[in-house]
Order: sequence, then structure tokens, then C-alpha cells
Amino acid sequence: MTPLQLAANENPLGLPASAREAVARVLSGADRYPDANGTVLRRALAQRLQVPEEGIVLGSGSSEILTMAAQALVRPGEGIVSSQYGFIVYTQAARLVHAKHVVVPARNFGHDLRAMLEAIDASTRLVYVANPNNPTGNFIEGSELLAFLERVPGHCAVLLDEAYTEYLEPQQRYDAVGWTKRLPQLLVARTFSKAYGLAGLRVGYGIAQPALAARLNALRPRFNVTTPALAAAAAALADEDFLERTRETNRQGMAQLSRGFAQLGLRALPSAGNFVLVEVGDGAAVARALAQRGILVSTLEPYGLPRWLRISTGLADQNAQVLQALGALKLSPTA
Repeated sequence: MTPLQLAANENPLGLPASAREAVARVLSGADRYPDANGTVLRRALAQRLQVPEEGIVLGSGSSEILTMAAQALVRPGEGIVSSQYGFIVYTQAARLVHAKHVVVPARNFGHDLRAMLEAIDASTRLVYVANPNNPTGNFIEGSELLAFLERVPGHCAVLLDEAYTEYLEPQQRYDAVGWTKRLPQLLVARTFSKAYGLAGLRVGYGIAQPALAARLNALRPRFNVTTPALAAAAAALADEDFLERTRETNRQGMAQLSRGFAQLGLRALPSAGNFVLVEVGDGAAVARALAQRGILVSTLEPYGLPRWLRISTGLADQNAQVLQALGALKLSPTA
């Protein structure tokens, strides 16, 4: 039996039909190298976002954008600042470039932007901020985020990781891409892995002013995004119906999980993504018990959160299955 995968924040609707068809059309040419510049996708992104093509950087997932930013902007011994409970790739990128990595304690499981500003010194070259944050789901209001960005000194770039931005409700949305037009140190990273359902194809992108984007593009691996990935991403970007179905499925799934956790007496954090952090006691033991029932969820020991699990939203029957399994375990997380 195939396990129920609720560990990696993937789209339960799967690959969009539009992307599947686009991949089928280009497979006959897969004996040739991809377009190294990703011309069609970059043009589509530039038109959609109203930015110059020179301001777009393509990556093998947005994780590659996160790593390239550190490689392009930070020399050994220079500083990187991020938040406690930030995406683990930030730490990996800091280690890769031998940076001085300052991890600022979280506030209510999310970013303490004031403390992060205070952590920036003359050696700091890059700050990572995720909104919504993975793995905790915290959301920073646009006005608060912009006030922070405007106070970051000019010698320091900010990578705003928006891997889950498509899941934001209309009242939460803000224009980070517009901010890049007047903030030369801002780099916004996004992905097709989550809401667009292309996790296995590995395609993400960064948006910045052309001068900053050029620093990343100068070291971007040639052919880092495959021909099927380029075609699928361009098709998914144009598929508004699929994106809206994704949002509605996630909206319903989040409500279902939240109600279910409350009924089970389990503490769950508010989340603006497509996942929920829930306190279960011994996270590793509960994850093993769920795995024995054919359900895979994410443990959070690497983040210093051993009492919590991150559970991705699924379809209604999948959410019901994980709630039923948790109920059968009769958890006492406060013990």
C-alpha cells in the first residue's frame, strides 16, 4: 500500500493537467539540452510580475535560489542572519559559504524582526526572512515586513522566502515584487513546488533588481532547470483555475485539521501555509506510530521542536485519516 504522504507540504491535487500536457509535448526533444536561459519561462514570469527579464533568476527549486544568494553575496567569515525555526536550508547555505551565522531567537514561533535588525552588523551580508515561515506557519503582516526592509542597511541583502505566498488569503497579500523596484538589496524567492504542484520537477525563481539578479545569474549552473520543468512551470503559471482550486482545497483542509486538532485536545499553531504544526508530546514516537498506519508526517527535531509534528494539508479523506489515527493514539501532549 502506498503511504499517505503528509510530510513534505506537497499539493494533494497533484500535477496540473496543463503541466502534464506541456511536459508530454516537449519530451520528444529531451535528447537536446534545455534552454540555458529559460527564455520562455523568464519571459512569462517577467510579464506576469511586471519586472524586466534581467531581474529573474531561475533555480532548481527555490532552495537553489536560497543557496546561490549565499554563494553570490557572502564571503567566508561574513555574516548571515536568520530566525530560530527558520527553514533548514538557511543553515546549510551558511555552512556552505563558511559564514558567521547568527540565529535570532524566535518570538511566538516566528521572526522577531526588531531583534533581527539589531543582529545586523558591519559584517552582515545577507538576512533570510520567510513569509509564511516554514516549518511554523507564522505570517508577518506586509506593513511590518516593509518597515523592517526599509531599515536594513544598504550593505546587507535580504532574501524574502515566499515559497508559500500563493496560499495567503486576499487580506494578507502584499506586493513584495513591487518592493524590489525601490529596494536594491531585496531578493524575493518563490517556487513552483508547492501551490503549483511541481515538487518533483524542481523549478523555482528569484526576483530582484537586475544588478542583484546578475550576481546570482553569474554563478547559476548552466542547464539547472530541465526542459520538462521549464515547460511545466510556464503552463502552470498560466493555469489560474488550478491555482484557485489549490487555494480552496487548502482553505478547507486547514479548517478541517484545525477543528480536528481542537476536538482531540491538541495544540496547533495558526498557519498561513499548507501545513500545520501540532504538539503531540514525543514527536518521533508519534510519527513512527503514524507511519505504521501508513501515514508519513514530518518530525522537527532538527529545528529543536521534538514535541511537535508538521502535518501537510491533504484532501478531505486524507485529513480525516490522519485525525482518526491521532485520535486512536490517545495522546497526552502536556504530559
